[in-house]
Amino acid sequence: MDVERQTVAVVMGVSGVGKTTVAAELARRTGWVSLEGDDLHTEASRRRMAAGRPLTDDDRWPWLRRIADWIGEQESAGRSGVVTCSALRRSYRDLLRAGHPCVWFVHLVAGRPVLADRLRRRRGHYMPAALLTSQLDTLEELQPDEPGIAVPADRDTAVVVDQVLGALRSRPALPGWPG
Repeated sequence: MDVERQTVAVVMGVSGVGKTTVAAELARRTGWVSLEGDDLHTEASRRRMAAGRPLTDDDRWPWLRRIADWIGEQESAGRSGVVTCSALRRSYRDLLRAGHPCVWFVHLVAGRPVLADRLRRRRGHYMPAALLTSQLDTLEELQPDEPGIAVPADRDTAVVVDQVLGALRSRPALPGWPG
C-alpha cells in the first residue's frame, strides 16, 4: 500500500480501545515497520500500572521521548511506520510531533461500556481495568489542527483499518511534509 509520502501513524487512545490490534493490521496491510509503544515503558512504570496506580507526567515524559526517538529513526531512514501510544494529552502529542512532520495520529474511540468489557476479557496485560477511569479523565480528544483522524473502534478491525487507509490516501499535503 503506497500512501505517496512518508508517514508514521501513531495509533492512540485509552487502554482497551484496540491500539495493538489495529496497529498490527495497519502494519500488515501497508508493509510498514511497527513498534508496540508499551514495550518502551520502564519496568517500574509497568509495575506501577499493574498495581493500579496511574502514571505521572514524570513517568510519561521519558517514555514519550523514547517513542519520539523511534519516530525520528524512521524519518531518518526514509521509512514509514506504525507505533502504538496512548498519547492522551495534547502536550504528549505535541512532543511526538515536534520536529517530526511525518507523524499522523489515528485516534481510536470507543464508549466506556465497550472499553470496560474489553478490559475485563483481556488476559496477560499489565494494565488493569481499574485504570480506565483515570485514562478517560486524562484524555484530550484529537483536535482539528492536529494531523490525523478519529475512528470509531467498536467495529471490526478490518473496517477500522479500511477507514484509516482511506483517510491516509485522501489527506491533504501538509507544509513541510516529506514526499
